[in-house]
Amino acid sequence: METIDAVTALAALAQDNRLDVFRLLVQAGPDGLPAGSVAHELGLAPNTLTFHFDRLRQAGLVTVRRDGRSMIYAARFEVMTDLLGFLTDNCCGGKPELCAPTVCKPATKTKPKTRETAP
Repeated sequence: METIDAVTALAALAQDNRLDVFRLLVQAGPDGLPAGSVAHELGLAPNTLTFHFDRLRQAGLVTVRRDGRSMIYAARFEVMTDLLGFLTDNCCGGKPELCAPTVCKPATKTKPKTRETAP
């Protein structure tokens, strides 16, 4: 991964709603989730969510595909793995075998915090 790509990805994730969206998509796995499900799960307005999805797509962190009338978004695990590798390339004094693996292995689901709606 090039430095500019890492900066773009990190900038996209440096916002709480986008980070929650990305984490939810990671939890969903390779099949992804419909945009409406993401909006409902996180309590985000559809127009706001579209903006966040666009930023994540531009950073290469998510993909989108149409399924009938639904837009299905999914995390790009290979990009996330590349970003983790970029961040840990020089860890442990240049002895990567001493560092934790940088391969993404989806584990247990931890639910991101949902947004409270204002009264």
